[in-house]
Amino acid sequence: MTEEREDSRCQLCGATKKTHNLDNISVCTSCKTVMTTVKSHPEVIKNAWRLYHDEPILPQPGGSEPRETIELPDVVDGKRYRAVDREQNKWYLSVSEVDGNPVEVFASTAFDRNHELQSRISNLTTITRLISLILRHIFLYEPLTLDKCLKQIQRSSRQKNDLPDMLYGVLSRYRKGPEETERNNQII
Repeated sequence: MTEEREDSRCQLCGATKKTHNLDNISVCTSCKTVMTTVKSHPEVIKNAWRLYHDEPILPQPGGSEPRETIELPDVVDGKRYRAVDREQNKWYLSVSEVDGNPVEVFASTAFDRNHELQSRISNLTTITRLISLILRHIFLYEPLTLDKCLKQIQRSSRQKNDLPDMLYGVLSRYRKGPEETERNNQII
């Protein structure tokens, strides 16, 4: 139910014009149309949102229930791709799938003993571990936390002071908890 008012500020767009009281919010005629559509046709808003944003609309508290996490099976389907980089090194990219959706990625090369590639492989391992974590969050609804990210970054480190080790050291400062607070205040 709406009640028309004289010129006042719209609480959504900020315009000063004639407003309507819609669900205890003062809105202009244009915003009233949007609010009514949101309320009566949420699927239209969701579809429009996807056109302009690369993320879902966040659920409202008390809204739809969160999806249950799907367990990553011990055995999954996968595809392996061969690629050649700009320096003519051959790489093998493996994608693990659950129900046709990517849930893990791995990369390897035949030149693991080449010291120059060790640093690149360490960085690549970090990237693929974090991408896998994101894919499991998207397709298996696995919760994504800072601790999980840190664990994957730490596991991809191959030697002290490589990039993953340094990232782990810096990002662990953002952990919440009493034992981390002391560590967060220390300088590297």
